[in-house]
Amino acid sequence: MLKDFKPVLNILLRFVIVYVVLLLAYQYYLNSFRYQGLDPFSRLITEQVKDVQNYLGYPTQLYDDIKGEQVYFYVKNFYPTRMVEGCNAISVMILFTAFIFAFYKGFKTFVFMLAGLMVLYIMNLFRIVALNIVMTDYKQYGKAFHDFVFPAVIYGTVVLLWLVWIKFFALKK
Repeated sequence: MLKDFKPVLNILLRFVIVYVVLLLAYQYYLNSFRYQGLDPFSRLITEQVKDVQNYLGYPTQLYDDIKGEQVYFYVKNFYPTRMVEGCNAISVMILFTAFIFAFYKGFKTFVFMLAGLMVLYIMNLFRIVALNIVMTDYKQYGKAFHDFVFPAVIYGTVVLLWLVWIKFFALKK
């Protein structure tokens, strides 16, 4: 009877192993920057958000809060949002990667994972830009967009990528 469940158990085991290993590696990474403010990956995204907003006509400056491990966006003479580690979408990328590797299919797994991570990175970058614009120009909708719309966009993208992976790659012979 266990033989019937072996493929499912293998998928679950791969998912859990990859997820836990990546999560522990990420936590180690975060701990190594604990007292230096925002971690370098989050800082990179923050700088890119600033550049995109400046290009779009939303002059943006950044203000560090090293003790608080965050960076404030200063747009149109006020602080609409702040960037914290949780905004960098790494946890979403780890979840995505673990799922892709759960259905491992050789070299194409790595190619799809890298392409998917790039899509998620860009999607997250524009999610933060859009949130800053909403909080600057349409503050009354800010909470709804932050709590519902933008999480739906980023997680919806993950689910869409998973469906593409399963339908067009993982289940193809």
